[in-house]
Amino acid sequence: MPLNKLINYLDEHGKKYVVIKHSPAFTAQEVAASAHIPGKEMVKTVIVKADGAMKMVVLPSTYDVDFDAVKEATGAGEVELASEEEFEDIFPDCELGAMPPFGNFYELDTLVAESLTDDEVIAFNAGTHKELVRMNYSDYEELVDPEIMPVGIRKR
Repeated sequence: MPLNKLINYLDEHGKKYVVIKHSPAFTAQEVAASAHIPGKEMVKTVIVKADGAMKMVVLPSTYDVDFDAVKEATGAGEVELASEEEFEDIFPDCELGAMPPFGNFYELDTLVAESLTDDEVIAFNAGTHKELVRMNYSDYEELVDPEIMPVGIRKR
């Protein structure tokens, strides 16, 4: 269902995209390798709690969430990783950990790592661990209207 919803949404808005099916993979880096996508193009979605409010953080697969930066950028007193149990009901149509980075579908604020704005193309899970969508970052930003913040830190 999430892939169909996403495709319909992209079609309604006249956006170009490619759907890629791949063997099951569970981390963003595994998905990138399985689908033959550069790791810097692969985007991951992380759910955090900022003062108890769920927020979607979208960043390159080669980055981790910088919780101090999220705290500073949002003005929150406390920011922590949300547990799967805490957010699974928000994404009933998605496999756990495969949520597309469209917080607007789920009434979640979407925070995008500013490093993503340098990418021409991004790819992301489309609700399952076997399908992803690849599209222009500029189209994604136009559709989601995320808050762009320095919320990611490059993995070592």
